[in-house]
Amino acid sequence: MFFHFILLVVSLMGSLRSFHVSGCNENCADKPAFTPTRLVVKHGDPTSAICSVCQHACLVNGTTTDLEKAVGDTLRNGTTILWTVDRLTEWHTSPICYYSNAAYQCCSSLNVTVYQPPDSVSFSFVNHTGPMLEGHQYTLQCTVQDVAPVENLVVTFYRGQTALGQLQSNNTEKKPATEIFSLNITPSKEDDGGRFWCEAKLELGPDGPQRPPVVTSENITATVHYKPQLKSSSSDLITVSEGNSLQLNCSAVGNPRPSYTWTSPIRSYSNGSFLTIDSVTSADKGQYTCSVSNHVGTATVKFDVDVKESYIGLIVGVIAAVALLVVICVVIGYLLFYKPNRMGQYNLKDVFRLHTKHSAVPSVEYGTA
Repeated sequence: MFFHFILLVVSLMGSLRSFHVSGCNENCADKPAFTPTRLVVKHGDPTSAICSVCQHACLVNGTTTDLEKAVGDTLRNGTTILWTVDRLTEWHTSPICYYSNAAYQCCSSLNVTVYQPPDSVSFSFVNHTGPMLEGHQYTLQCTVQDVAPVENLVVTFYRGQTALGQLQSNNTEKKPATEIFSLNITPSKEDDGGRFWCEAKLELGPDGPQRPPVVTSENITATVHYKPQLKSSSSDLITVSEGNSLQLNCSAVGNPRPSYTWTSPIRSYSNGSFLTIDSVTSADKGQYTCSVSNHVGTATVKFDVDVKESYIGLIVGVIAAVALLVVICVVIGYLLFYKPNRMGQYNLKDVFRLHTKHSAVPSVEYGTA
């Protein structure tokens, strides 16, 4: 019987305490004050706070003061109460400090945030493996395992060091939970070879750790297939002189590596990004088409080529003909005029005439005296 009486007294005291707390006013002028005003505690760590219950209202006769808590110990010192916890493992806890007298009741509650960094963070593409196609939509997924509180979690998706998007959860669960975040992207050729990953950060405010808890996922290197894109395009008329060389450039980038096809009205050419003709003739004049293609698409560029006639051969021929004519004239002149005058003309009669005109000179004999 006595044992049942004790249980009844304890139950009534608990009900009375609940009555005091539930019926208190948190907007009173001289309400209790906690120091610090907010606690951010890692799950399993120790913590403490001091409640200054009141300044003047406590002087009224019949005023009672107390600090209601789910865990921990309290130590009184006048109108202050020290609350301590050696190892905080409760996810839902909020100590209430109050005083009550015949006039009114006044209380304050301490905001306590118990957090746990993610156990792990993983990154993936939803329902997709292998290369992506440029211009198609894909979904990135970041899975955060066992984190608390989820509402303070901020997840950021990255390509390299570029942030693609930032997401938060509307889950108000205080205990550790696993949350999945998704972000849609439309890749381009700039994403080819990019490293995609995500980061989970607990934003706990100024009362939390100076360095917010951050856990990152592994990297996934993306392969993006995109149609060929020409490095340059040609729209101007290309003019080349006959006999000179011609080179057309149709270089392009694409994934997979593109193939090249050259066509013209007069001949076919070997495949490659460059078309070279060592010596252009008038027959090479016209339009050249280069088609660059892979399984994603095709890019085409056209080159209009004009060939100018070369007069160098004609000039050389004229000079050669003139030179030959000059040589012929010189030879003829030599044979007709120079050689006869140089050698002279001789007549046989003149030879005899010259012989008869010569007379003998008489000899003179000189005597001795």
